[in-house]
Amino acid sequence: MHVSHFPPGTSKWNKIEHRLFCFISKNWQGRTLIDVETVINLIANTTTAKGLKVICKRDDNFYPLSVKVSDDEFKAINRTEIGFHGEWNYIIAPAPKV
Repeated sequence: MHVSHFPPGTSKWNKIEHRLFCFISKNWQGRTLIDVETVINLIANTTTAKGLKVICKRDDNFYPLSVKVSDDEFKAINRTEIGFHGEWNYIIAPAPKV
């Protein structure tokens, strides 16, 4: 998995937000967001004349809160820093087979 973080304070310049969310907002403008299925359907049916097609699926998986990762577990992550500011740009690969 390739991970790229935006530096602190730059979220307002996130290209995904500007290129995607404005079309989603236009698509559900004036509609009542009565339940999760309505929101998912409106997001998933967002398209543009230039070919943007949005995929949206409900995720009902359980994600426990406050999971602690030990220092040893964190060090065991197969992480390779790449390019400029490797602390913000890196690849996480599966753990090597023993």
